[in-house]
Amino acid sequence: MDAFLDFFTIYIIGSAQILTGFYFLALFLQKKVKLIYYILFMMLGIVIISVIPSINIAEFFAWVLLLTAMGIFVCHADWKIVILYISLIVGVMKLSYGIFNSLISILYPVMISFDRKIAGIAFIVLGNLALLLAVICYRMVYRYFLCCETMKTQYVLLILIPILMIFLMGEHISSVIYGNVNLTDGRLTVNTNHYRMLMLQLLGMASLFSIMFAYRKLQENFRLSTELSLLEQEEHYLNQYVEEAKEHYEKTKSFRHDIKNHVTVVKELLQNGNSEQALNYIGDMKDMTEELSFPCSTNNPVADILLGNKLGIAKSLGIDVSCSLQLTYPCFIRDIDFCIILSNALDNAIHACKRMDLTAEKYIHVTGHIQGDFILMEIENSFQEKGQIKKGTGLSNIKAVAEKYQGSMSVKTQENIFILSILLIIPQQPETISQQIG
Repeated sequence: MDAFLDFFTIYIIGSAQILTGFYFLALFLQKKVKLIYYILFMMLGIVIISVIPSINIAEFFAWVLLLTAMGIFVCHADWKIVILYISLIVGVMKLSYGIFNSLISILYPVMISFDRKIAGIAFIVLGNLALLLAVICYRMVYRYFLCCETMKTQYVLLILIPILMIFLMGEHISSVIYGNVNLTDGRLTVNTNHYRMLMLQLLGMASLFSIMFAYRKLQENFRLSTELSLLEQEEHYLNQYVEEAKEHYEKTKSFRHDIKNHVTVVKELLQNGNSEQALNYIGDMKDMTEELSFPCSTNNPVADILLGNKLGIAKSLGIDVSCSLQLTYPCFIRDIDFCIILSNALDNAIHACKRMDLTAEKYIHVTGHIQGDFILMEIENSFQEKGQIKKGTGLSNIKAVAEKYQGSMSVKTQENIFILSILLIIPQQPETISQQIG
């Protein structure tokens, strides 16, 4: 009977513990893992349990290293995120078992008065209820703190340090205090205050959830700051293009006011036989009309103004520009959102071209078309960059707008060519655009 209980506790429950840890690691990382990897992980865990003595610090670190290897090489996740989630998983597991170890130690003087075998089975059942508590805690963490947003790597260190401290505290209590249990005259002897240990571990578990709650608030603040940045950009571009539209309107109004005079002059020149002067005058009028027209016609007046401004700047810097972008107008995609996409993309393209060598060929090509309910846009430009392209605020804002319309953004580089592709889904109802960004 004792041999069976030992086998059940060490191998069956031990395998359940390590599989639970790996399952929730993959869940937290939002990765799908094949069944073969779970089998492999369980087999390696059993080897660790068989080779290394139970409640040994070496067994603990072997389990952590195994989880880390699976997270990095099987789940293909960032090592900082893997270490954070493993610390959380192991910390919750250690604190769960520590809580029930304290409860068993508190109940031991009462339970020892019953039949020894019955008491032993009761203690095993009670001790392994810790795994159920750990699973409940994992589900709460996943549901309320992790699944709503992707972990931001810049905040990992901020929450990793306190989580590491808590799980190392749980390991210390588990291995040092409850790992050195003595039986004296059939009685359990542990030189510690079990009530204090129980309270300490409950506070440790509460601290873990407090840290995750603070993390969720940090993520919400990050999202709100992104939205605020987009709103500030909207205000800036709105004011800028309203002023440009006013200036363009005043020029058009002035030309319309003078058109009768221009026609009269041309008519008189022709009547007097001065055809060459009339042609020169018409040529001057043509130059004036070109100034009033938009260099790029997309079917969206706001986008036309923006493209005319940005591509005009690029052309003045010696950059070859072209535009064959077609947009739908009117539609339920806001003009300001088009401005955010195009202005950030063109600003990045102009900046990349300016950093190139003077002798290098510089160009910016803007293309795009409508296909059903989709708008496909592509901004291609020359660039000279070494290393991986870093996604700054401009690309982040473009991505936020694309996701607002259930679309996507992708970046591709080919030698000295940078290609930014944006996909937008045209909403069928205006309510669609009221969702939150990001």
